[in-house]
Amino acid sequence: MKARSFPLSQITDQTVDLNDFARGDGLLFVRDGVGFAARGVSARGDARHIREMLANIDHETLDCPIGVGPIMFGAIPFDSSHESDFVIPSVTICKTQSGETWVTLIDDAQVPDLSSNPPKPSHASFNVHEGVSVDTYLSAVDAARKAVQQGDITKAVIARDVIVESNIPIDVHSVLLRLRASFGSSYRFSFDGFIGASPELLVSIYGDEISSHPLAGTTPRTGDPETDASLAKKLLASTKNQVEHRVVIDMVHDTLLPHCSYLDWEAQPSIVQVANVQHLGTRLIGKLSQPHIHVLDAAMALSPTPALGGFPRGKALALIANNEGMSRDKYGGAIGWCDQQGNGVFAVAIRCAQLNETRTIARLFAGGGIVADSEPLDELTETQAKLQAMLAAIVRP
Repeated sequence: MKARSFPLSQITDQTVDLNDFARGDGLLFVRDGVGFAARGVSARGDARHIREMLANIDHETLDCPIGVGPIMFGAIPFDSSHESDFVIPSVTICKTQSGETWVTLIDDAQVPDLSSNPPKPSHASFNVHEGVSVDTYLSAVDAARKAVQQGDITKAVIARDVIVESNIPIDVHSVLLRLRASFGSSYRFSFDGFIGASPELLVSIYGDEISSHPLAGTTPRTGDPETDASLAKKLLASTKNQVEHRVVIDMVHDTLLPHCSYLDWEAQPSIVQVANVQHLGTRLIGKLSQPHIHVLDAAMALSPTPALGGFPRGKALALIANNEGMSRDKYGGAIGWCDQQGNGVFAVAIRCAQLNETRTIARLFAGGGIVADSEPLDELTETQAKLQAMLAAIVRP
């Protein structure tokens, strides 16, 4: 395969909205206006196969900004025994950190219509019901709590799913625009019916800089500033949430440090707010040592972090498999992109929904970390708060 890249300004003076370019059937990965939208598939397969194909693409354009050029984009599943799923898009429009817009074409691909095509109004009826039963979820939380109390594990993350059925196909384009309105600072993504807005950076590599921003520990947002400030203060003071958070930070730090000449992290977690909840977050930033680790290798080493699986990983994942009562598929894994040089960004695959082929059924997910003093009904309430992000974006009239 061959690729060429050029500034969008070479062919048009119009601006392009990435959401409108991706629409409901394209690919999207963007945060705060930086990222890409793509159309067409030049190749598809597991991560190893597509990475080899990406490396062998002849890119005719030199000295492009990071993120511009042929890329692979896709998802690492929660269960690492399942194959990952990646594509090399045929046409990619990238908006860089410096505000430039570039186009990359693979082989003889042509730039499609760039005109804005807003979604048409529609009216749907929805039926929302449990996937895994609440009783199963509460039992799994209790099993995880007992395992921690007995010293078998330090933490496990228990999740559940909710099913949304629509009488007409769900308009993915509309959902993505709603997510932008409420979660513009999150990593918004669309990949073959897997859509969401994740607030959590798993790993990013730009040149020799590597960063991660794990989140663990959650409390609701009410919309009232004083109440939210009080809830945030309680979250910071919560021993349960601090323990849950520290397990995640230690694992991410220990995994990345061998690949870094230095790795700095915040001494204390800070509050990360999104539209409906607030989290404990700790940012890690480091400089890579030579040879640089590939961002895909870093993502696979980190995923699933204790923020979505648990610790120790093997025992926690076994407990999840034996008690949760569902397959997570892509939820809890990672979604992101990388280029030929090993740069890229992967977000943790949370606040998401998996749509069926006809787009009439959406499966939503939410979970929480379980430690010794977790209360099952409190954990259920936390999942309800987290589910609101995707549920509102899908069923909003």
